Amino acid sequence: MKQLIDKLYNQTTLTKEEYAALIAHHSAEEAEYLFSLSREVRHRCYGHDVYIRGLIEFTNYCKNDCYYCGIRRSNQNADRYRLTKEDILLCCQEGYELGFRTFVLQGGEDPYFTDEKMTDMITSIKTRYPDCAITISAGEKEHESYQAFFDAGADRYLLRHETANAKHYAQLHPASLSWQHRIRCLYDLKTIGYQVGCGFMVGSPFQTTEDLAQEMLFIKELQPHMVGIGPFIAQHDTPFRSRSNGTLEQTLFMLGLIRLTLPHVLLPSTTALGTIHPLGREKGILAGANVVMPNLSPVSVRKKYMLYDNKICTGDEAAECRLCLQKRMQSIGYRVVTARGDYKVS
Repeated sequence: MKQLIDKLYNQTTLTKEEYAALIAHHSAEEAEYLFSLSREVRHRCYGHDVYIRGLIEFTNYCKNDCYYCGIRRSNQNADRYRLTKEDILLCCQEGYELGFRTFVLQGGEDPYFTDEKMTDMITSIKTRYPDCAITISAGEKEHESYQAFFDAGADRYLLRHETANAKHYAQLHPASLSWQHRIRCLYDLKTIGYQVGCGFMVGSPFQTTEDLAQEMLFIKELQPHMVGIGPFIAQHDTPFRSRSNGTLEQTLFMLGLIRLTLPHVLLPSTTALGTIHPLGREKGILAGANVVMPNLSPVSVRKKYMLYDNKICTGDEAAECRLCLQKRMQSIGYRVVTARGDYKVS
């Protein structure tokens, strides 16, 4: 297996069968070897800097009914909310004062937030904070909507594709959602000029080793600027409530593979990692990640944005999240930096 890891390190493209063999049959020692190389590559590209993104979860309404998601349309137990433009600008103000230079506006696919409302919000943030980057994560849109957001000042768009296998996608989503359309959206975003982020769940229901290998081939082909992955965590009000969660070990291994496959990628150590293990986010950084995303949302709504169970940091003020992550990163030899944290071209 070390030979395959060395091939990746030397930027030799692996086959699907080679990725699958690595994922399925590596030892703990080989995983540590992978992480030593993924850290080396990460240090070469980004040093010991950890970029922070201020996450603003602006709506938990969603028109979709994805089987794994706690804010799915059919969840009658969800306590719905929408932040106002003023709420969002207050989050940005607090975040800016705390050193955030990227704001991530994340929400369900909420028809209330029309293109007009979204572009007004983006323009207002960009006008007040021209030195900041704006990332949108609001699901599938048509090309003209993405173009309008970009023209208004959005810099990045995060759209997790969830799986690179169309058959698997159909097992996770209702028939009203199309894997082909999701993938087309990612290529539309690249064409427009966004820094584009994709991503997938590790250990989701029905996922196979071959599916994870296919993820690696897909991101190699797409060449995204960001890849957001995390373990599948069941939510008690979804059809997958009794499914087993993804594991820390497999998620970390996939982070290492992604770093070697795409050396310059922006790679978050996600809240979901911190949810399944007390040191999950630190371990993610040590596996090759270089981004963390503290929550800037008002504390009053954080427990309502429950994509999965037992999500951490729902009661913390923004300043607490910022300070906590700074100390956590320092404890493992890394530093949180005040910067936009753009993708670095090789």
